[in-house]
Amino acid sequence: MNARTTRKRIAAAVVGVLTVAALGFSAAPASAKMSDGYVRGYDEFSGDWSDEGTLGMHIASNGNSNAVCLWQKILWAEGAEESNGSAFDQSDIDGHFGDNTRHATEDLSERWFGWLDKRVDVQGDLFNRADNQLERTSGSDDRGRTLTLRYDGSAHNTTMTRNTEGQYEFYDGNGVKRAAGYNYNSCD
Repeated sequence: MNARTTRKRIAAAVVGVLTVAALGFSAAPASAKMSDGYVRGYDEFSGDWSDEGTLGMHIASNGNSNAVCLWQKILWAEGAEESNGSAFDQSDIDGHFGDNTRHATEDLSERWFGWLDKRVDVQGDLFNRADNQLERTSGSDDRGRTLTLRYDGSAHNTTMTRNTEGQYEFYDGNGVKRAAGYNYNSCD
């Protein structure tokens, strides 16, 4: 084998590796629930949030939504720290994944995992960890039944429901029930 053939084979291998890597990094996190537009769960509620879609500042379709409002409700319940050093509060729940939400998400990531996720996106690790704070208060986790849950945060508790279609609903800062949808924002 001559040097030219060796270089061609190495170049082909590098292109192959780069192609596989690009495909792996360009794909959005898989989530059947996200594809139907709602934070959703079925049957046993434990693990409902383990496969949710990614929320973040740089995710145009999910950076402004009721799913972000649900995440902000979690930040409030956990007493996560805003960029100005104060606790994330009810008035910050607006469905926009902006600087305060980014900072509070970083704070919570560091608190829960001991590391700072500079991607500042809410992904499986964070949603999955938040899922551990859910407790059933009433109802049934059978399909087609309503389940009422309490999120036990380190600063506050909040009530939410999983409706008969499996969609998570929460109460905004004004006491209005909102569905945690990825494709719209009614919290603003």
